[in-house]
Amino acid sequence: MAHHQFSQSVETFIGDAAQYLALPEGLAERITQCNSTYTVRFGVKLRGRIFSFEGWRSVHSEHIEPAKGGIRYAPDANLQEVEALAALMSLKCALVNVPFGGSKGALKIDPSEWTEDELERITRRFTQELARRALIHPGRNVPAPDMGTGEREMAWMADEYRKMGHADALNSLACVTGKPVSRGGIEGRVEATGRGLQYALRAYLAHPATPMIAGRKSLKDMTVVVQGFGNVGYHAAKFLREDGAKIIGIVEHDCAIFAPAGLDVEAVAAHRRATGSIMNFAQAETRTADEGLTYMAADILIPAAKENAITEANCDLVNYALIVEAANGPVSAGAEQILTQRGITVLPDLFINAGGVVVSYFEWVKNITHLPFGLMDKRQKAHTGGVFAAALEQVSGRPLTDAMRLEITRETSELDLVRSGLEEIMVRALDDILARHATLPEASLRTAAYAVSIARIAEYYRAIGL
Repeated sequence: MAHHQFSQSVETFIGDAAQYLALPEGLAERITQCNSTYTVRFGVKLRGRIFSFEGWRSVHSEHIEPAKGGIRYAPDANLQEVEALAALMSLKCALVNVPFGGSKGALKIDPSEWTEDELERITRRFTQELARRALIHPGRNVPAPDMGTGEREMAWMADEYRKMGHADALNSLACVTGKPVSRGGIEGRVEATGRGLQYALRAYLAHPATPMIAGRKSLKDMTVVVQGFGNVGYHAAKFLREDGAKIIGIVEHDCAIFAPAGLDVEAVAAHRRATGSIMNFAQAETRTADEGLTYMAADILIPAAKENAITEANCDLVNYALIVEAANGPVSAGAEQILTQRGITVLPDLFINAGGVVVSYFEWVKNITHLPFGLMDKRQKAHTGGVFAAALEQVSGRPLTDAMRLEITRETSELDLVRSGLEEIMVRALDDILARHATLPEASLRTAAYAVSIARIAEYYRAIGL
């Protein structure tokens, strides 16, 4: 049911935005639908018997190749959810101007029920099935991590793809992104979605065209509740805390913890590593998971768990000024209408969580060029910085402080370049959304973001004569 609601929400959002665009008849419908979805069923011999698994890879649009999108491992994964997520990927890439089409994959599995060795065998079999149909391929379809998967799974997939001996062996590393750095990955990929959220939120709050949130234009002393403490939720909480925000609540699937004075994010993470849950964290009050989103008011809510966290059933009870969608589809279409009427702003997923695909793009480019980021001009920049520092000292007649000199002559690392590129893309995307929003005063920011994306995809379709 939830999946159906999620795919309906995406359709509704596309329809809302399409009415503001002069599209050829039938094009909005074409953009809503996925081009193809492949269902794969395969057996793996484990524990002395054969277990059957079901998975999907959906390609929403190949208006630009390769198509890009994560693969999630979840017990409740299904075809409809995968198709809706693939559509969202196309829109996301178009919004941030990353040259990929949209795709998405899933395997119906609970990773906690299998050992690491068993998961590896299952993942390698899944990779074989996808690769046979070019649904994993450096130039056609490039998966990435999503819920339930990470660097480990991507390393297995890349290795299995290489072992299959494809013609494009030269670029085989580029068949997936989100790999470990030692296996062709890129610095900053693990933190990318949370880091992108930080840049997006900073840019939104600081922008002259946006209203104040709780009387402020910066994150300092803002109160934040984070739902979902996986990769994205953890990094978002950590980075916003570094920006001076107070993380007053963390909501997980089994419980929620609250501390009005603010939580130490690293301490919560350590507690979970030790006990397997955030429950009974010493410096906080533990409540039930059901109360999580409604128990305490805050300036900002960051839903970073699953789709449909906020629906018409609970949206009247949430008390936040700003909802920042770190997950895909956490606010249903019906709920968003009610929230908007209540004066609550939603910063949409296709903008907020695009950091993951942006840094995946950087990783893919690194694999295709076979050149580490920042290699060519690293020494040149350091040398220029040294000359500049010396000139400053000569002109001013006094030495620079060690800290200043270090900042000017510092060598740029791959991580610096990744973060700089990510911030640039997020700031540009926000400008595009706000510029479009200014022409649609009645519409939500989501409708403006969808309008930017759909217009770009329509332009591609027009160019290829559709």
